Amino acid sequence: MGNEKSPLRVMRFDQLQFEPRFAYGEMAQLVEVCGTSDGTELCAGWARFTDARIPWTITYDEVLTVIEGEFRLHANGSVHELGPRDSIWLPAGTDLVYESASSLVYFSVHPANW
Repeated sequence: MGNEKSPLRVMRFDQLQFEPRFAYGEMAQLVEVCGTSDGTELCAGWARFTDARIPWTITYDEVLTVIEGEFRLHANGSVHELGPRDSIWLPAGTDLVYESASSLVYFSVHPANW
């Protein structure tokens, strides 16, 4: 990663283009607000989950904040129920399952090269 960072920019939610993510594209669509292409180690963005049940092991530190809908996160033998404005901290190495019938989530991850 170089030392050059992209300049400040405003991203209007209504103009964002969500894209399918990985093998779970029908369940999760994402759009990054910032990431490695901006010369930063921070990645942040939006995710839409639809009829989702996604097993995952995160290799990065992550914070999720639910904006709309209901979101369940299975981790460490517990189910964490989150609703609008609820957040959860997830340390790297966490085995989990993201689950949601319909939700909009804001995420931040570090490092950005996930």
